[in-house]
Amino acid sequence: MAILDDGQGMDRDTLIEAMRPGSQNPLDSRDKNDLGRFGLGLKTASFSQCRKLTVVSSKNNTKTAAMWDLDYVAEKNDWSLQLPEKEDLDNVYMVDNLEENGTLVVWENTDRILDDTVSEKTEHIVYEKIQDLQKHLELVFHRYLAGKDKISIYINDAQLKPFDPFFTSHSATDELQEEIISINGEKVHIQPYLLPHYTKVSAQDYEYYAGIGGYLKNQGFYVYRNRRLLVSGTWFRLIPQSEMYKLARIKIDLPNSLDHLWKIDVKKSHASPPAIIKNRLKKIIEKIAGASTRVYKSRGARITKSDVAFWERHSARGEIRYTINKGHPMIDTFIKALDKEQKYEFSEILDLIADFFPKDALYSDLGNNPKEVVLENTVSDTELEEKAILLYQNRIFTMENLDVLNKMEPFNKYTKNWEKFFAEQIHKGNI
Repeated sequence: MAILDDGQGMDRDTLIEAMRPGSQNPLDSRDKNDLGRFGLGLKTASFSQCRKLTVVSSKNNTKTAAMWDLDYVAEKNDWSLQLPEKEDLDNVYMVDNLEENGTLVVWENTDRILDDTVSEKTEHIVYEKIQDLQKHLELVFHRYLAGKDKISIYINDAQLKPFDPFFTSHSATDELQEEIISINGEKVHIQPYLLPHYTKVSAQDYEYYAGIGGYLKNQGFYVYRNRRLLVSGTWFRLIPQSEMYKLARIKIDLPNSLDHLWKIDVKKSHASPPAIIKNRLKKIIEKIAGASTRVYKSRGARITKSDVAFWERHSARGEIRYTINKGHPMIDTFIKALDKEQKYEFSEILDLIADFFPKDALYSDLGNNPKEVVLENTVSDTELEEKAILLYQNRIFTMENLDVLNKMEPFNKYTKNWEKFFAEQIHKGNI
């Protein structure tokens, strides 16, 4: 496997230093744009995948090479860096693609990409890993792949596309107020986003921006150091993951001078906020809680608002319950036509229906397949007119308080004008 760039390249001394494990002191001051810290990344990342690492770098068309071979190290019992001669470079994989300035990293004996247990065709295994690699790079380096100073990354000639976890390109994405926290004279920028509700985006976009693992897993903080994503989808144990926070994603931008406070590890895959910032993060979560809940619950604008609904929501003593509204005119009219025993039995049936409403299944379906859940049943105008006539005949309303239909389920779904309809019915002598 070869990783090739067209950067500045390195001369011989710089390359040898770059190949030395722990080549820089993590406490040293670094350039503000430096992505490294420990001087271990190139070596440890390579040794985690292969047993032979060769680096060829070209600076002003002068090539130099260095190689770590773990089998050679084991044989000699000595950590000796090998320096291939120039005449040996022609045999290095992909070296002909190295430009006047740039660096080529070659992995050989890749004992971790494939192992002895593989029974399937190797190309299928490699293809899956390449796909995972592509998605990983498109997320971790998405801010490098986009913007004014963007770079291009290709895998087997296929250009990567940035995956913006905040979906900032969509007009329905809610960008909340940015917070800036100062630590030791350095600024930490915190920008909360609320992704669009599924009713505001296409099914394809909704699935795409859920990311690997879905919205529930990917909610939380996204920590960047110099625009490189370090940690994603975590609340740092400040709150548990919740369905109501599933659309909340908060970007945290750190300077590399605060690595030690955030406990950035060697793999740059773990970070933990210092105590001084945790309380501020909690307050930010509290601010977005209401907004996140509103966005998630939103079902888009409705033509009319129902003041008389079939279901009622009760909140008391830290509990929320939903019950059937027995005072709804349609239900109330039916109950009044029953005898005393029937009224009692019907009331018990309504209570059982409310108690055994399949809320767990609905909660799961809304979380996993919201686009497939039909939340509103359609009732034709003809059916509504027939039901409304029955209510009128039972004196549930009169022409004087006809507007009650516009506030009552399901009659608030009527697409025509109730006053005009009943005026025509009276004129025709139908009622």
